[in-house]
Amino acid sequence: MIAIVDYGVGNLFSLASSLSAIGADAAVTGDSDVIRRAEKIILPGVGAFGDAKEKLFSSGLADALKEEARGGKPILGICLGMQLLFDKSYEYGEYEGLGLIEGEIRPISDVIPKDLKIPHIGWNALNFVGEKNEIFKYLSEGDFVYFVHSFYGASCPDVIATSEYGYPLTAAVARGNVYGCQFHPEKSGEVGLKILKAFAEL
Repeated sequence: MIAIVDYGVGNLFSLASSLSAIGADAAVTGDSDVIRRAEKIILPGVGAFGDAKEKLFSSGLADALKEEARGGKPILGICLGMQLLFDKSYEYGEYEGLGLIEGEIRPISDVIPKDLKIPHIGWNALNFVGEKNEIFKYLSEGDFVYFVHSFYGASCPDVIATSEYGYPLTAAVARGNVYGCQFHPEKSGEVGLKILKAFAEL
């Protein structure tokens, strides 16, 4: 069973529907015990880092996620969920993250050309970094996925894919059993379903 972490800031319905479409057994839950019993974990998220971090840590779910990650359980962070995996974020302040992926969350305005719109919204191609990661096993270089974000993963040695938006922004990361996608697989059509399928098969 895949546990979809419910801490009040995720687009849970479309993600659960996507997992159902690929035949994966999934449950939306805010219960640490259910998360610990799950075979895999997905951490979704939309909105502001500070608010999401507060909800995740105050609920006790952060401790469960860190314990399960360190125990080797596959974890996938999506959009803000990916950003929460990082050491810290500088989104309207400075906030501690889960510390499962090395690096920082920084404004894309620091690196993209000034004439490009923020947030970065739309379909962009994936450019693999290094050897193609296992969660991309059903994908081809240049496949398109859907983004909505104003911040990105910086100073990160764990980048497995980038996407060009006037600058090669971090699109996906992986460190051992911990994975993250800045884009939304559940909004990325067949390509997104292939990523979720590969994760479900880990």
